[in-house]
Amino acid sequence: MSFNTFGHAFRFTTWGESHGPAIGAVVDGCPPGLPLSEADIQPFLDARRPGQSRFTTQRQEPDAVKILSGVFEGQDGIQRTTGTPISLMIENVDQRSKDYGDVAKAYRPGHADYAYDAKYGFRDYRGGGRSSARETASRVAAGAVARAVIPEVQILAWVSAIGGDAIDMANFDAAEIGRNPFFCPDAQAAARWEALVDQARKSGSSLGAVVECVATGVPAGWGAPLYAKLDAELAHAMMGINAVKGVEIGDGFAAAANTGEGNADPMRPGNDGPLFTANHAGGIAGGISTGQPVTVRVAFKPTSSILTPMPTITREGEATELFTKGRHDPCVGIRGVPVVEAMMALVLADQKLLHRAQTGR
Repeated sequence: MSFNTFGHAFRFTTWGESHGPAIGAVVDGCPPGLPLSEADIQPFLDARRPGQSRFTTQRQEPDAVKILSGVFEGQDGIQRTTGTPISLMIENVDQRSKDYGDVAKAYRPGHADYAYDAKYGFRDYRGGGRSSARETASRVAAGAVARAVIPEVQILAWVSAIGGDAIDMANFDAAEIGRNPFFCPDAQAAARWEALVDQARKSGSSLGAVVECVATGVPAGWGAPLYAKLDAELAHAMMGINAVKGVEIGDGFAAAANTGEGNADPMRPGNDGPLFTANHAGGIAGGISTGQPVTVRVAFKPTSSILTPMPTITREGEATELFTKGRHDPCVGIRGVPVVEAMMALVLADQKLLHRAQTGR
């Protein structure tokens, strides 16, 4: 399988399977001298870790990261990056491969089972192998390294809708995001979602979600006008996350219903560059950051692993029905929040280094 690497100047390659002994990432292109330890990475993995509430998969994985290379403790006692490849490993400790016996014989509707078999003529059916959302833990670990490259940037993501029930932005409270199991900034919406997700879980079904992410502190100038547009790179990164079926930058599809004057981001003189009075473009114009907050919205489909029997076919092409045993997220978008933040960080770190290489700034 090719294309396991993402990025240009700042690159990472993920490896491992859902039910293998471990997963991990190798980060290449990280500048030397940046403080980095396992303690800097672990909090982000803890945010994504499964089994923390009844609203996520009950697979119990500590997701403890180990740095195998690329850092060295200097005379000041601080562990720093050396500029060499940073190898990260996360052991799998709670696999239940026996849950996937039926999946070996038939394809799960909505999953990559058939597409993988059609392409390779061979697949790892244990939890989906490389196509499992388990792989995203590696991205979160790599994203923590990327954050060390862009200390000037603050990244925050949250769930803005589950099952079509959206938050009220008038109730937005950033502090609330860490107080509930949904990464929800609206306490009233979070209370509604408890019943909504519980109902889906108990009925053996699942729900989709929308995750929003904002990066503040991104200076003007990152990106490129044509084939490395910042918004194109972000869309590429977000669409590469498991279960993502849609990405919007700024107003996204709503811009198509606007007018030219309504969609413009007017500027006034400011003390330190232009003062924008709107941000319909999501902080990106012509593929280059404007200095405004970079905003992305990501749509996650409902989890395809459900207990409801669905029509499908066997590997031999015979009609059958299949439901997916095991432990699965009733709403995969919930744990997608740390993954979206990680991919934002990875793209921005890459663009910062590309900008420095081209302009010397």
